[in-house]
Amino acid sequence: MFPLPHAMKTARIARSISMLFLLSLAVCGAHAQQEYVGRYDIYNGYAALIAPKLDLTTRGYHFQAGWNQKTWLAEGFDYSFTTGHTELTPELLPTNLQLQLGQQILQLIKAGLIPPTYQVYVPVDSTTQTFAAGPQFVYRKFQHVTFFIRPSFGAVHESATPHPHDLVTTAIAQELVPQGTKTDWTGFYGFGGGYDLNATKHIAIRMQTDVVWFHVFNDLLKDGRWDIRWSVGPTIHFGGNIRPLKSVLRRDTSPVSSLAASQSNASPSNP
Repeated sequence: MFPLPHAMKTARIARSISMLFLLSLAVCGAHAQQEYVGRYDIYNGYAALIAPKLDLTTRGYHFQAGWNQKTWLAEGFDYSFTTGHTELTPELLPTNLQLQLGQQILQLIKAGLIPPTYQVYVPVDSTTQTFAAGPQFVYRKFQHVTFFIRPSFGAVHESATPHPHDLVTTAIAQELVPQGTKTDWTGFYGFGGGYDLNATKHIAIRMQTDVVWFHVFNDLLKDGRWDIRWSVGPTIHFGGNIRPLKSVLRRDTSPVSSLAASQSNASPSNP
């Protein structure tokens, strides 16, 4: 059996952990509605951005700030910063660059400067930042767990720094990235979701996954890619309770009114 690429292994581990948490919540979750829904949320956690197409996993930091408009609807801002390492190979390049590179390699082989079995690859360090904002739809019918889903729209900023390992890859890197580091901005879209495991009414552990598509470095990479961002960390709920008053408060059920009503019913009627 051939070994799985590192990015695919990381994706499977993240999915297994998520499923384990969901199973445990299904067993121990209480069917009691949450009484407190704070106006604001702040989240800080660990993030892994997985790009199976590039065999790339970057790791780093994830921040979210949100405010609850209703018990089922929130608005918020999302930011992540991750770094990692991969290798750029010819099949990832646009067709014209593949043909050009193939001709150059063939000339070097004919000149006896490199062996016929020479494999072209350029190690690359990658740094990715994502910025997003938008709605989130929340389900709060369980006391100890809160589920949510959301669309994912935003922008991604990515930088790549090649680290050539011989004279051939040094020449390739200088041709493709003459400035030494290549950066690019582009938009992304996708969807995501997750859940909060509520330790108290103010503190929870959040686990979430987003799947997004974008095409960064479209002059250097042939295709766009679907990336998976998996994140876990603590979140804090605070601010005034936005849950509407219970319907029972629409009736006068205070102790004074109840006592007055009972006394009225117990008193004899006038002759």
